[in-house]
Amino acid sequence: MKAAVLYSGGKDSSFQAVMLERLGLDVELYTANFGVYDSYVPAKKSAKSLGFKHRVLEMDTEILDKTCDMILRDGFPNEGIKYIHAQTVEKLAETHDIIADGTRRDDRTPKLNINQIKSLEDRHNVQYINLDSFGHKSIKLITENLFEISKEKSNRDTSSDFEVEIREMIDAKGANSLDIFPEHYQTRVIGYKK
Repeated sequence: MKAAVLYSGGKDSSFQAVMLERLGLDVELYTANFGVYDSYVPAKKSAKSLGFKHRVLEMDTEILDKTCDMILRDGFPNEGIKYIHAQTVEKLAETHDIIADGTRRDDRTPKLNINQIKSLEDRHNVQYINLDSFGHKSIKLITENLFEISKEKSNRDTSSDFEVEIREMIDAKGANSLDIFPEHYQTRVIGYKK
């Protein structure tokens, strides 16, 4: 069976991919892109370093535009990122029987709630898998022993999550994305630990 993993190149989605592969599934990694910036490049490098097939999931720019409008209206990214994540998972569900991502128990966003998950599975006749039984400390313990991980200041050339294109579009709309997404550090998997 094939499993599509929504992939950022980070430790959570990398762990999900490895776990599903070890279960015998044919795993393909997908990074969403909305046509504003080639934000998938770091994830593509991470996927290659782990030996996974990587694909770009081309998404409608209107979804990104609506996300940015939500974030600018709220002054905070949570609801907008939940929306964009749900739209991306929906698109994967149109073509795959198993959809997975690296969302964990203690994530606030992006995260599908239980009703969204049930609806997705029923409407598309799919299985949705996340890391909801794992907390941050457990993921850190596992991934630090499994992967070589780089930790860098988040920027458009080192990250492949939704934030990259959201920042680009918010800045293009004349707002300052740093007002909403303060500078922070992000991890990216660069290979297996030797």
